[in-house]
Formats: sequence, C-alpha cells, structure tokens
Amino acid sequence: MRISPLIVLLLIVSQTVGQTPLNKTSQRTITQISPYYFGPNAFAVPEMLDGRVQPMLRAELATDYFKGFRGDRTVDAAFKLNIPLWTDRANLSVWMPAMEWYRNTDESLQACRVQEENLETARSGHLAGDVYVSTDMQILREREIMPDIVLRAALKTASGFESFHARYYDSPGYFFDLTVAKSVAVGQNARWNNRLRAALSTGFLCWQTDLGRQNDATQFGVMAKWENAFFSLSANLAGYSGWEHNNDGGELAHDRPTVLRTDIIGHFGQFDAVFVYQYGLRDYPYHLLRLGVAYRLDILSIMKQ
Repeated sequence: MRISPLIVLLLIVSQTVGQTPLNKTSQRTITQISPYYFGPNAFAVPEMLDGRVQPMLRAELATDYFKGFRGDRTVDAAFKLNIPLWTDRANLSVWMPAMEWYRNTDESLQACRVQEENLETARSGHLAGDVYVSTDMQILREREIMPDIVLRAALKTASGFESFHARYYDSPGYFFDLTVAKSVAVGQNARWNNRLRAALSTGFLCWQTDLGRQNDATQFGVMAKWENAFFSLSANLAGYSGWEHNNDGGELAHDRPTVLRTDIIGHFGQFDAVFVYQYGLRDYPYHLLRLGVAYRLDILSIMKQ
C-alpha cells in the first residue's frame, strides 16, 4: 500500500517509452495540437497547489462556464476527489470534466481549423472529458524557517474524444511540478487566525501530438493567498511553455497558455463553497467562471479509531 505514489510515477514515466525518434523534418513541422486550437478542457493549465497536500477526504462538484474570446460557449459538470494515502503527507487526486456541452461559432471553428466536412457536426454537442490522476506528496512541512514543499506527479488519460471537432487531443499527457510556499501570521485574532501565504511553482508538462512526437513544456506559477478559519482568497498566475513555438514555420504553435486565476473558498463546517474566475492571458482564449461545493471528511482520524 505504501508504494502507491511509485505506481503513479511508473505509469507516467511509461508514457515516454515508445516515442518515435525525431528527425529534422518532423522537428520543423508545426502540429497545432495545443490549447489555442482546442476546447477549454483539452489540456488546460493545471490548477496550482498552495504547497500543501489535502489531509482529508474531499469531494468537490462544480459547474464551469467558459466564454470563449471567439464567441463560443462551453458548460461542464466537473468533479474532483482527494483521497489521503494512509497518511496526511500524501494523497491521490482524481478530477475530470464529467460532461461538457458546447456551442461553437463560425469564428471559433475557423480559428480551431475544423475541417469542412466536420463543420456542421462541430457547431454544438456534448461529451465526456479526460480523466486526470495525480499523487501529491508533502516533501517538507513548514516550520519557523522551513517552507512547505509539495511534489505532484500527474497523468492525463486519452479518454476525451472528438479531436476532429477540436474538443480534446485524444492523446495522453503528464506533468510533474514542485511547489514551495510560506505563510506569515497577520494580526493577533486567534479566532480568525489570519495568514498571508506566498507560493512558487515550477515543473515539466508533456503531451503527445502527432508525427510520433511529444511537446515538452516548462510549467510555472506564482500565488498569493489570504486565509483564515472561515474563508480563503487566492490569486495566481500560472502556465506552461512548449517547445514548438521556437520553430521557424510560418504558422504559430500557440503552445504557451498562461492564465490569471482567482479562487474564493468559504468554509462552513465540513462543507466548502467554491467560486473561481480565470482569464486567459495568452494562448488560452477563454474566460472561466466556476461555482462548486465540496465536502470534507477526516477519514484518517476515523481509521485510527
């Protein structure tokens, strides 16, 4: 049971095996398998961690509304589940857009380069999305000088369909990231326990495109967070930068999505109320509005009884 984080790591590493070696021709060819040319759930910028793992069993249900810069609309029902791995220093996280409903415009279909024979069927529809699985591991815990450090290893499945409608890549991907964070107490009110927190993140993200190759990207993120016993408010800038944008081809890969995100989470006993707004700054042409509710259960304490 203790080796479950290693199992996830092995699954991720296995995705790198069997890649076709690149030649000069394939290195110069732009694939355009990137967030700019697909729906908002294809391979969105991963939600940044705040330097801590989730110590409780937590189940979140949410509704996402995406308003595209090109007039398109997407609504989805999403869920996320955090499961402690027999310790409060590691958990297993599973999340996905369980079902999305979308409506495209002529402008969005043209920008996403949907083929003429698929234009009519790509105007609207619904489908399930990709499943993401990650192991989040608390490497160090915050002390007087020591910061929190969390390592995350995640796998994206190829369960999403309709690549011909520019909704999902229909190919696997994975990412590793490391987050360092530190909190400082604000004020003397013990009941509120106000804290200001800062976090930095970096990592590696990869997805399979075509021509037998993969796009390798550098992840980055910075976060500021105000939290207390009743709510938290955070703002973060995050994204990843692929290698194809360095090519000399005439067309752009648009593989450097960057977003600005604000999260507000209210705590009501064992329940959380979730509000998120996200704005695509680069290569991610979408606004996101999320409303959700989550339930937390201290399953580790129950297991010890």
